[in-house]
Amino acid sequence: MRTSTTDLCDEYGESVRVVAPGYHHFGGKKRFHGRVVTLRCPEDNSRLKELMSTPGDGRVLVVDGGGSLRRALLGDMIGKALLEQGWAGVVVNGAVRDSAELAALDLGIMALGVMPRRSNKNGEGQVGIPVELGGVVCTPGDALFADEDGVVLIDPALLSDSDCGPLSSVSDP
Repeated sequence: MRTSTTDLCDEYGESVRVVAPGYHHFGGKKRFHGRVVTLRCPEDNSRLKELMSTPGDGRVLVVDGGGSLRRALLGDMIGKALLEQGWAGVVVNGAVRDSAELAALDLGIMALGVMPRRSNKNGEGQVGIPVELGGVVCTPGDALFADEDGVVLIDPALLSDSDCGPLSSVSDP
């Protein structure tokens, strides 16, 4: 990623939606970006397990777990599968587990915290709908940029290839 979140904020001003602080890096890659695929799945990662086997094509998965830290939505097996499928990263509005294993993956992974308890498996979750991420609305297809300073979202139509390199235009799975 050639453009930092701070550079995007400086250049695009109020067009950039800044995710509230509180997300921490758990993956081995601290800088990542891509088009967003959204998933809402409070405390149930059944749909996430389905998505982990679909091609990522450089996209970023935004998982809205409702901010719950009671159950982890992502662990080492899902992280490895997302990496193998070519996802650029994942941002979890909730908890992850297997943090030592996640840190060894060359994948951007951000979440609110860690929890050793696994998620429910009730087949719940919705893909491709607007979700909330740190106080801002995140919609499928948004451009997400994450680095050491935070997470920002921007309409990809505002960006040029010289700003951030090409963003995948692949649609949601």
